[in-house]
Amino acid sequence: MLPSRKLTRNGVFAKAAENYKVGIKPPQRIRVYEKIRPSIWNYNVEFLLLDQWREESGGRQVYKFRLTLSEGPLNIDTEVVIDLSPGRLILSLIKQSVFIRDGGKCVECGASDNPHFDHILPYSKGGTSYSVENVQILCARNNLSKSAKIIWANAIS
Repeated sequence: MLPSRKLTRNGVFAKAAENYKVGIKPPQRIRVYEKIRPSIWNYNVEFLLLDQWREESGGRQVYKFRLTLSEGPLNIDTEVVIDLSPGRLILSLIKQSVFIRDGGKCVECGASDNPHFDHILPYSKGGTSYSVENVQILCARNNLSKSAKIIWANAIS
């Protein structure tokens, strides 16, 4: 607990795990992200929080959590369900290569704030997430205005 008597983030997770273990609530869904570079985070997958414990590490007590892969659809703070089938997600390795190739900047306007990884040929139109050649960086403004249209700014001939 914090001095304000609020739970720390570890405390919130620990309480959720305990509530599941004693049958009060279903397992808490946890979204896991991977840090690629400063300010660049990659959504990996959603897990279910099943257990927690504390153990000593380096002379201090640390929390450990047991997670299992969530096989259901991702729910984001509302009842809206988003289909994130494995083929749609862009792998970290692809994102790193695209980030380096595009210099971390929007291929349309050169903006470097709020980069989005975009499918050049949209996934909904048969585009792949497994090819560096089909992924580009767009700023939020350009990506959100693109929708499912095809923009070949960075496509390889």
